[in-house]
Amino acid sequence: MTGDGGNGEAVLAAIRSRRVVRAMTAEPIDRAALETVLDAARWAPTAGNRHLQWFVVTDDAAVLRVLRAVAPGMLPRPAAAITICTDRGLAATYGFPPDAPGLFIDVGTAMATILLASHAIGIGAGPVTSFSRAAVAEILHLPDTWRPEVIICLGHPASGAPPPMRGQAALTWRDLSTWVRSDRPRPGGPPSA
Repeated sequence: MTGDGGNGEAVLAAIRSRRVVRAMTAEPIDRAALETVLDAARWAPTAGNRHLQWFVVTDDAAVLRVLRAVAPGMLPRPAAAITICTDRGLAATYGFPPDAPGLFIDVGTAMATILLASHAIGIGAGPVTSFSRAAVAEILHLPDTWRPEVIICLGHPASGAPPPMRGQAALTWRDLSTWVRSDRPRPGGPPSA
């Protein structure tokens, strides 16, 4: 890689080493660390740079306990959680239908950014999509137009955590990719081989 001052390899190393953390300690997360993660999240790409997502954060133990009660997917006991919400009302003013794919893609890019930012500063993180949207909206006092899409649990990784889930052994990018070939001549050269 060129032109990145060496940071490209650090980013790729972070992508390769990041894991979902399923066991967390009770140690609180420093407010500055949460702010660092949130600041990174605001840089996630969004459709038309519209920023239709909101990040609702809690590190309150009582709120986290109630969230766990309505989120069967929340296996870890996090020290904090960030709920990514889509402002469906604001999206509608831009002409997005409620099921517009871009809204979900924006949630995904924000989630990926939060997971990587957390990993970069030594905080464990794991997404949760199994929860009651109505209950989470009530618990977090969300405005009527905000829809909770994913909860990201944050905490310091605990020792003795369960091993990562394994799918197929040692998949490479080649196993997951297909090249589309073209027989059309490319500008300035012969057809693809």
